[in-house]
Amino acid sequence: MKLLPAAMTLPTPLQRRLETAAACLMNPGQPCTVDFSTPIGEPALTEPDSISWLVFKNPLALFVGGVAAVLLELAEPRVREGVWNHTTFKSDPLRRIQRTGFAAMVTVYGPRNEAEALIARVRRIHAAIGGETPDGQAYRADDPQLLAWVHATASFGFLEAYNAYVRRLDAEECDRYFAEGVTSARMYGAESTPGSQAEMATLFEKMNGALEPSPVLLEFLDIMERTSVLPSPFDRMQGMLVRAAVGILPNSVQEQLGLKARWSLASWERHVIALLGASADRILIRSAPAVQACRRMGLADDYLYVGASARGSNKN
Repeated sequence: MKLLPAAMTLPTPLQRRLETAAACLMNPGQPCTVDFSTPIGEPALTEPDSISWLVFKNPLALFVGGVAAVLLELAEPRVREGVWNHTTFKSDPLRRIQRTGFAAMVTVYGPRNEAEALIARVRRIHAAIGGETPDGQAYRADDPQLLAWVHATASFGFLEAYNAYVRRLDAEECDRYFAEGVTSARMYGAESTPGSQAEMATLFEKMNGALEPSPVLLEFLDIMERTSVLPSPFDRMQGMLVRAAVGILPNSVQEQLGLKARWSLASWERHVIALLGASADRILIRSAPAVQACRRMGLADDYLYVGASARGSNKN
């Protein structure tokens, strides 16, 4: 793995605002509370030297990748019914975003006992959700096939956002990233989840005829443009970041869902977002789960900001 740029902090007022925003976004309220810094030494489901720990520390990749993942989820009609009619996305989108982001952070960075407890809660919720699509297709939220698609879309979204707007990982790193997610996917109840880029490409081919456009996709995009998720002054760029999420979907999927023309980015916008993504990869947010988890494991706050060759000596 290449040596990464050194970590940095922003001027105090802006840094303080980012720290507060990160703490709020990762604290959606009871029962969703976890101290990522304790218990000392307890491992997560993935290792600190994993690709996942690198990717998930970047807030821009998380936002852009998360929006892309939800678009792919909502393109599958059975998943769309479960997400749109059995969650608070329409009535309280910010809280839903907080809970989803929190679950991702716990799965990647949380102490193993907390991650296992959260996954168990999610599985109990899924077990109670089911119904039929308007055209009569039965669905259940705990269907292993649907869970596999949901997990795959999240893995794809976060990785593609990182590759497109932060820094491009090589093929071996991308395959490692997908493989790292298989264990947690199976714990959530998913089966046959992609363990490599090639397997992700095969899944897209398999799903080609199953994805469809719908008014819900446009409603979701509208919600994401007008719901303030990012702290000021970055909230002014939220619409651009939503379009960036559309832009990382495969071209065939963008066309199939009718999103390519209206939601495309200008070349200068892509350049700006790439600059922001690269900068976000260097900004050390001490209240973020990634840094707190490093402390739990006895690692320096900037552990995730150096290459693998330097990490052996980068201890507290």
